[in-house]
Amino acid sequence: MIRFLILTLCLLLSLALNAVAQDSDQPTGTISVTDSAAQDAAIATRIRDILAELEGYEDVTVTVSSGIVTLRGTTLDAASASDLNDLTARVEGVVAIRNQVSETTDVSRRLDPAIERFEKRLSDLIAWAPLLLIALAAFLIVVFLGLVIARMKQPWDRLAPNAFIADIYRQLIRLAFVIAGIVVGLDILNATALLSTILGAAGIIGLAIGFAVRDTVENFIASVMLSVRQPFRPNDAVEINGDEGKVIRLTSRATILLSYDGNHIRIPNATVFKSRIVNYSMNDERRFVFDLGIAPDADMVLATQVARDTLAALPFTLQSPAPNAWIDSVGDSTVALRIAGWIDQRVTSLQAARGEAIRLCMAALSEAAIAMPEPTYRILDANPPTAQDDAPPAPAKPAPTKPAAAPVAAPPAPDQVMDVQATQDQELEAIVDEERREKRDDDLLTRDAPTE
Repeated sequence: MIRFLILTLCLLLSLALNAVAQDSDQPTGTISVTDSAAQDAAIATRIRDILAELEGYEDVTVTVSSGIVTLRGTTLDAASASDLNDLTARVEGVVAIRNQVSETTDVSRRLDPAIERFEKRLSDLIAWAPLLLIALAAFLIVVFLGLVIARMKQPWDRLAPNAFIADIYRQLIRLAFVIAGIVVGLDILNATALLSTILGAAGIIGLAIGFAVRDTVENFIASVMLSVRQPFRPNDAVEINGDEGKVIRLTSRATILLSYDGNHIRIPNATVFKSRIVNYSMNDERRFVFDLGIAPDADMVLATQVARDTLAALPFTLQSPAPNAWIDSVGDSTVALRIAGWIDQRVTSLQAARGEAIRLCMAALSEAAIAMPEPTYRILDANPPTAQDDAPPAPAKPAPTKPAAAPVAAPPAPDQVMDVQATQDQELEAIVDEERREKRDDDLLTRDAPTE
């Protein structure tokens, strides 16, 4: 019921609009008081002659009575039927117009104009075919020239700091020559005005794609910046965003590390560019630090001297910077002695050197009678003492005597020091070199690139 009411209202509204349109298209001016059949015939003849010269009005009939024009028949579309009012109103002597022309539903008549338009476009295409072929040939020649120039090694390899930037230069050259080819082709067709429309549409599409792939664009820009100013080299030991390992390669998308466990770590270049990077291989010298606990009543000066001399006597520690030891903090039942030494990490393993230094320093402190006690606790009795304790007092213990200062421990003999060579690091470097040889082309790291 509701649908029927809505359809009825829509129909009445359309009829009202048509009536208003016809009323508004009626001729204006003073109506003559005389009625002439000859004038009506002249008006009808004039309108028929006009419609005969126009396409689409073959089925329209015209009758005139007392200056009132009645139009009947069909046209191809509703717009052509409404145009009859404007045309008829311009004829002199027309008093009113009754437009009863409707849109035709004849399939053959509706298809005839479409077929005619298709035939016209086909004939135009045949007529324009030679010029289109010339424009296409000019476009292909310009694009081919751009491809040839982009494939040349020089001057792009000389201008670019690495292969990645050189490839970007080549892509820009190809794009520039494609645009130039389009301009030349459109200029031959005298349709250069279409270029602004194409570029505008391409700009809008490019902006939308840019927002959609914002992370990819950010990663691409980061790859360009990292390839130009390289913060690390192949086989450098680095820490990036909490991940540690040896640098294998820098690709156009990610930085690949080999962890000390032998796993591959793939970090997007956008993350690498924004992260804090620690390069442990930038300097050959590297420091190791460890803490040892000593008793609070121990001779701290002696403990510091023993630790420093022990570390200085090791064959793998450097004399410059010199080893050092100092009191770092005080705990509940121990004093923290911090000991630091330097090594040449090209030949010495940091982990092995640190472990061996801890072992020998602990042995030297024990030999010097410097205790490293376990944590101790004091237990307090909650019950106060009573007077019934008549037992004789215990004899007083003699005051503890401070032991004599022990001599400084002698440096360990060379045969007592374990092997601390950087064999594990060298094995990892061999793995990295092998992987770099297998994928030599997919790498942006170069030895002669500028560093930050």
